[in-house]
Amino acid sequence: MAGDSFPRLLQRLRQAARTGADLSAAQAADAARLLHLDAVTLSLLPTRGPPELLWSDPANDLGRTLEDLQYTLGEGPTLDAARTGRTVTETDLSAVPVDRWPLFTPAACDTPARAVIAHPLLLGVATAGVLTGYRTTPGPLSPRQRQDIARFARIALDLLLHTPPHALAAGAGGSDLHRAEVHQAAGVLTVHLDISIDDALLRLRAHAWHHDQALPDIARAVITGRIRLAPHT
Repeated sequence: MAGDSFPRLLQRLRQAARTGADLSAAQAADAARLLHLDAVTLSLLPTRGPPELLWSDPANDLGRTLEDLQYTLGEGPTLDAARTGRTVTETDLSAVPVDRWPLFTPAACDTPARAVIAHPLLLGVATAGVLTGYRTTPGPLSPRQRQDIARFARIALDLLLHTPPHALAAGAGGSDLHRAEVHQAAGVLTVHLDISIDDALLRLRAHAWHHDQALPDIARAVITGRIRLAPHT
């Protein structure tokens, strides 16, 4: 809520979690503002495959764009946090060593993002998801800001655990899962090319990267028949 301070936001969300509320009780725009970030996302880690974007500010493309880049390119802070179970921070994306994220870094620098923190949502030793924050100015995060992000991540995990399976399948808050069209397009390719769903997703991601296009746009083109991928490509 616009009048919240960060402590009031935490208090409200703790109460919501105690009463069984799901992730739709938290608004990404409010969280970003109170955490002094320009965008914040939450990705769910499925049993197999890369993290799936579940929660973000629908009015702000920055977080979704950067999560889509990571999904397409197969590298980046959210994926590293999901893989290692450790917080990943970069205070200046323009100064990241070239061998860390050779594809993601230059693509991210084409957006306004300049700093990122990806905080894993841990259930014991298992990673359930990743809360990722983006900022458009470079520079270190203060100890207080890091602490607040960790506190918000714990409450976000509580809300995530209350989110029913049908809502996870549809996207938190009942909206369409962000990459529903990608998975639908992958299903189309499994039929047309007689390949596995994993190979179909790889083909979509490779085509998007090769043609420097957004993955959802490629998916829609496959679904509507405007693009047909040849078996040999």
